[in-house]
Amino acid sequence: MRTPRPFLGYLALTIAPTVALSALALVSGCKDGSSGSSGGDVPAAASGAATAEVKDVVLPGVDTSAMTPRERHEFSSLVTDLFAPCPSVPVSLATCVLEKRPCGQCGMAAKVIAHLVRGGASEADVERSYKERFDPSGVKTLPIAGSPAKGPEGAPVTVVEFADFECPHCRAAVPMVDAVLSAHADKVRLVYKFVVLSMHVHAEAAARAAWAAGQQGKFWEMEHLLFERQDHLEQADLERYAQILKLDVGQWKIDMESAAAKDRIAQDKKLEDDLKLLGTPTIYVNGRELDLEQDESLEERVAGELGVPAAVPSAAPSASAAPAPSGSAAASASAKPH
Repeated sequence: MRTPRPFLGYLALTIAPTVALSALALVSGCKDGSSGSSGGDVPAAASGAATAEVKDVVLPGVDTSAMTPRERHEFSSLVTDLFAPCPSVPVSLATCVLEKRPCGQCGMAAKVIAHLVRGGASEADVERSYKERFDPSGVKTLPIAGSPAKGPEGAPVTVVEFADFECPHCRAAVPMVDAVLSAHADKVRLVYKFVVLSMHVHAEAAARAAWAAGQQGKFWEMEHLLFERQDHLEQADLERYAQILKLDVGQWKIDMESAAAKDRIAQDKKLEDDLKLLGTPTIYVNGRELDLEQDESLEERVAGELGVPAAVPSAAPSASAAPAPSGSAAASASAKPH
């Protein structure tokens, strides 16, 4: 039996496993033209002799029927070589799935590999993607104190969403996020981070308006109103929404112009810069960024974190508007293809 090959970040864990994996963004519709770093180099491919020893693997729940014989063998080699994504389960990914080891991410990890192999990714690219998606070193500690949030503080899953009130893709994401919260009531906490893209002239005022509504316990009601009426975010519109929500409009105006509101937005902007976010919406699930272009839906990721079957799959949100750039590079990036 061959020893599974660890991906980068696991070498120390295979010597002395410590804590279990504690955590693992939506299509980045409003984004800039910069390219993100995918992390360090990955181990070289296994030797031809070693690969020849691998027999094709059939894993329950992983459909490989459409694969060519070559793709099926590549898939088998990878799931046999790579370690399970939970540090407390030091066996190969294939063994983890076949023996139903206590690692809720094994099944999804195998599906991700199958998807990448079927899509023509090289072994090195698969290993790199696997590291980015499952290596514990990829987990970010995101400060959430002071940010609008709903759901129990002790929820096993925390979803952090970075969104801009004028981003059409953020508006399209609202029902998807709502569906996940509804499907996993009392098990998911949602935290909102304000993004203000430079090309969106109303985004900053809308963000302050939402924050101010939150001071009267109506942040999420205002958040939904702003996205629903995204094309109407002038000051008069914002005041009308405050009236619709039966806020103390005088106090709402004071809060909207307060230093605290501006400071909240500034803190979120610094976090976005530190994370080098490429677009909005960006979603983190238990500290790990979600990329629907690469793997699963938000529902599938959350269900995987909870170790339960996914509810009705939630499709990636779409918007008719062209992708818009994010951050300080917005003006120069807007003309670039995405």
